[in-house]
Amino acid sequence: MRGQILSFDDASGAGLISGDDGIRYSFVREAISPPASITAGLRVDFVPVAGEATNIMLLAAAPPPAGPSPTPGVPIDSFNFQHVLFSFNGRIRRQHFWIGWLICLGAGVVLGWIPLLGMLLSIALIWPNLAISVKRLHDMGHTGWLVVIPWVAGFFGAIAAFMTVGAAAFASGGYIDEDNPAEVFAIMGPALGIFGIVALIQLGFLLWIGIAEGQRGDNRFGPNPKGE
Repeated sequence: MRGQILSFDDASGAGLISGDDGIRYSFVREAISPPASITAGLRVDFVPVAGEATNIMLLAAAPPPAGPSPTPGVPIDSFNFQHVLFSFNGRIRRQHFWIGWLICLGAGVVLGWIPLLGMLLSIALIWPNLAISVKRLHDMGHTGWLVVIPWVAGFFGAIAAFMTVGAAAFASGGYIDEDNPAEVFAIMGPALGIFGIVALIQLGFLLWIGIAEGQRGDNRFGPNPKGE
């Protein structure tokens, strides 16, 4: 794999390489062969092993970049479809999150008009929805596992609503007078309330990751996508 040296501490003999896969790898001076002067910006070829770069060979100095970039070779303000919609690594800015979200929403609406096949293809939209949410959480400095919050809320909310309706129907003896709005509401009302709470949780989560400011500078997930 190839990458670029981000930093190197001559005193400790340790440094950091940004791989072309968007992941950062630590390395030590002894991993470079043959021994040479090490400076930030040098292109290298290396073998990644458990988060560390080994068998490193220096290639050449990288051309001066226009500014920090979250993805090698991608300008700060460009929208990279592959990285934004399909990768779970690194960070994305709020603007790119909303662009990705609108793309997924539009695709979902279109697929909703296609019988059966559209429903099956809609399942594939789970991946890009998770990808943009995970990288937005990374930008805020949080673990991507927090993305399960709205999914868990929806799962347990559906179970709670089903149990509520079942219990109400059992209490009524299994008979529901559909012409009696009060009776219908007495059975369906609690379930609708549960779904309303779930919808608020999911909406709140979406607004949180879509509006909250990202961490300035680099964090453990990568460089700031805004170059700040």
